[in-house]
Amino acid sequence: MSKESKLREEICTVGKSLYERGYTVGSAGNISARLEDGWLITPTDACLGRLDPAAVSKVASDGEWVSGDKPSKTLALHRQVYDRNPGVGGVVHTHSTHLVALTLAGVFNLEGILPPITPYQVMKVGRIPLIPYRRPGSPEVAERVAELANRVRGVMLERLGPVVWESSVSKASFALEELEETARLWLMSSPQPPALDASALAELEKAFGVSW
Repeated sequence: MSKESKLREEICTVGKSLYERGYTVGSAGNISARLEDGWLITPTDACLGRLDPAAVSKVASDGEWVSGDKPSKTLALHRQVYDRNPGVGGVVHTHSTHLVALTLAGVFNLEGILPPITPYQVMKVGRIPLIPYRRPGSPEVAERVAELANRVRGVMLERLGPVVWESSVSKASFALEELEETARLWLMSSPQPPALDASALAELEKAFGVSW
């Protein structure tokens, strides 16, 4: 099986898993992967739970639609991430319930939608900034992502959902899931827990080479 075929299968496997566990519904969300000669991205208005590997869109490095169904309109946003991070191999965007609810209720702050409350949040996700609401597909969102893409591992689009990137599609999905779980813990806790203190953060940074 070629590398491209494996990536097509990975996109479909991850999409189905996210959909079946309620991380996205209907035709919301999209997934992309880097190729040597361009990108793969889920088609526009596709259900992540019912993806066909052959129908996943292929787009060349110059932006030309090569094969598969019509590519998602969010490709411009994904490309901002890839263009600024040579090590990024996959980008995942969902409309995850607890993260969207967090933006409706009020995030911790604009620079970090959640305080560092669990070690795996710090290790696997890091600080996630909020991008204020703009309509889906707005070029302003892509411009803001371009400013942040090489400083963080993801962003939160107000009222829409998280966009998370990593070295592979699967790893991007794992980080997104960790972020959604942290939002769920934060929203369900009363009183809300204190953040990990400076010494705990410093220990995690030293042991795992991460930065909060």
